[in-house]
Amino acid sequence: MKLLVDRIKDSPTEHRFETSEAWSAEARELVPELAEPPVLEVRAHRMGSYLYLEGTLSGALDLECSRCLARYRVALREPFRLVLEPAGARVPSEPEAARDLARLGMCLGDELEVGWYQGPEIDLGGLARELVALAPPVQPLCREQCRGLCPRCGADRNIERCACEEERPASPFAALAALRRSDGEGGS
Repeated sequence: MKLLVDRIKDSPTEHRFETSEAWSAEARELVPELAEPPVLEVRAHRMGSYLYLEGTLSGALDLECSRCLARYRVALREPFRLVLEPAGARVPSEPEAARDLARLGMCLGDELEVGWYQGPEIDLGGLARELVALAPPVQPLCREQCRGLCPRCGADRNIERCACEEERPASPFAALAALRRSDGEGGS
């Protein structure tokens, strides 16, 4: 997934990178939910000495619903936009960023939208790994209306109704209501 800097022109050019099985295996260590090797599509052009990259990382994730525990597959489609400034003689203060700049030809800033580049080529594998790592949802849901599992009998409420009664949690103000009642009785 190497982009040659001298081939990036003022007008946008399209690039498509299919990730290797070795890259995908390494990415699965970060994100075990990665279902298939992703594809990185990039549109790149120059803006003076700056490089402007935008595109999409596409693939699929195998997830487990956090409510009903059903396994499901969802499309992975992570768009990105990145402006890279020439690093020149500057070296990032963070050791990891300095290592990436030397090894990959680019390093990202604190936000994924800016960074630096140096050298004749940019390895986009690090960017793709970052996009994959940020892709899985915090609370995956098989569908928005998922009713989940019954907390008493474990029945999947999406498939069947169980005979368990819904237990309503006590109001956090129930203790205050009891105090009010007891205060009203003593004051009368």
